[in-house]
Amino acid sequence: MPYTPILATLGYVLSPDGKEALLIHRNARPDDPAFGKYNGLGGKLEPTEDVAAGMRREILEEAGLETQQLRLRGTLSWPGFGQNGEDWFGFIFVISRWSGTPLQTNHEGSLEWVPIQKIVRQELPLWPGDRHFLPLVFDADPRPFHGVMPYKNGQPVSWSFTR
Repeated sequence: MPYTPILATLGYVLSPDGKEALLIHRNARPDDPAFGKYNGLGGKLEPTEDVAAGMRREILEEAGLETQQLRLRGTLSWPGFGQNGEDWFGFIFVISRWSGTPLQTNHEGSLEWVPIQKIVRQELPLWPGDRHFLPLVFDADPRPFHGVMPYKNGQPVSWSFTR
């Protein structure tokens, strides 16, 4: 059977000094499967857009910011990640230059600047598998990573990556 994942973007907007990232605290809808968790910004690609255009659109929609510079940090395959076991494939970006004033909230929750060290040390509620790839998003290695993290019953069951 062919692999036909849902394609998505996930972006981490950096503060001007590069010490914090803008995260969404998913606290707007109690029925949200990610309720209470913090995450980067992003979402599903539209059929007519490339991944960079999709990332720019999501940053504008979710944070009200115009992306001026983004860098691909990696790709991640999440077989079985969806609510009904759907496969997801994500393109993970860092947005280092942007213009505008970030929104305070959106339909998913509140936007908060969080110190990167707090994110990497897992000092807030995140998706269970984030602890594996977030250090790679924010490390100094310029090479993108490419990972696979299968999920079963809402939990990651393994993790591997190459650079």
